[in-house]
Amino acid sequence: MVTIVEIIFCFFLVLLSVSVIIFFIQIACSFLPYSKNQYQNISDTISTVILIPAHNESIGISSTLHSIKNKIEQSSNIKVLVVADNCDDDTVQVVRSHNIEVIERFDKKKRGKGYALDFGIQYLSNTKPDIVLILDADCLVGDHAISTLVNHAIFYKRPIQGLYLMHSHHDAPIKAKIAEFAWRVKNQVRPMGFHKLGLPCQLMGSGMAFPWQAISQVSLATGHIVEDMKLGVDLARLKLPPRFCPEALITSQFPMNKDGISSQRTRWEHGHIGMIVKEGPSLICKSIINADLKMLALALEMCVPPLALLVLMISLLSGLGIILSVLTKQLLPWSIAFLDLLFVGLGVALAWFKYGKNIVSFSELLLVPLYILFKIPLYVKFIFKRQSDWVRSKRDS
Repeated sequence: MVTIVEIIFCFFLVLLSVSVIIFFIQIACSFLPYSKNQYQNISDTISTVILIPAHNESIGISSTLHSIKNKIEQSSNIKVLVVADNCDDDTVQVVRSHNIEVIERFDKKKRGKGYALDFGIQYLSNTKPDIVLILDADCLVGDHAISTLVNHAIFYKRPIQGLYLMHSHHDAPIKAKIAEFAWRVKNQVRPMGFHKLGLPCQLMGSGMAFPWQAISQVSLATGHIVEDMKLGVDLARLKLPPRFCPEALITSQFPMNKDGISSQRTRWEHGHIGMIVKEGPSLICKSIINADLKMLALALEMCVPPLALLVLMISLLSGLGIILSVLTKQLLPWSIAFLDLLFVGLGVALAWFKYGKNIVSFSELLLVPLYILFKIPLYVKFIFKRQSDWVRSKRDS
């Protein structure tokens, strides 16, 4: 006779197993062969605006603007627009010193990147450029990244997400290196796996190119703490799921100060978990009803918890399985959770072997369980004191 405990155990086992399967498929498929396609020129008939939201970014925005200007010197059809959002420093003066157009927005109640982007889009509604490329104010663009993103957006008529990577400083502690590797898995390895299967990816916040017809259909005026993920879901509902473009590299750096690291990770992970709870079930149901494979893939990918949380939940379920196996003197279904743990570990090992050896050594990789334990308070905080308001991460001086 099936007990309540077995039903609850199997329910959580199925949910976690789906996440593990998606996670492992993405990593395994990232090993498939792939031919790169870079564009070095943009047609003179394509008008493009690089939109940069900036809140008190006077310290680092010059590097971003230099990076962009060095890549678009030969393109008269590409313009840069900075939205100085609720700035109380000299961001506006710094931007103007680079001969870059800047518009200012002041609204202390409606704060967040989404509101800044909406302000910029409304400003551009009179000219309606062919492509809007969104870039964060602390990012650098790789060679041909801009032209590649623009041409892909024109060709596929869909939102395009470039390869957005964050690096730790050369003297960063091991926790920062592990965080960099986790970011590489999330923003490169997993999207690459789905890309090679012809499936969409999540938007990552920077290095995103949108045809005007796409970006003008969605509402950006929101203070959502993971506005990029929310935007990707909204576009998927319009049958415009984002496409990954690994040839277009955009980079940034993790902050070194503890406050910046803490607020950044809290915002990302609380926002992601909140999206799973709020948007996941409805998006999965809608994709099944509409028989929309790409929307279903995007929904299932979004519902994979942050890697540390996924490992933590499977470990707890495996521990519970040991106890129940001893009490019931049965292996099934209690031992199945160990298969999930095995596949997650194998997936992480494969990702490290191909993409992570230059970030963390094998001995440092063995410290991942400690890194996960350090993140338990962050997940407990989601239950009792969840972050729901947008907060800018403190930058390094």
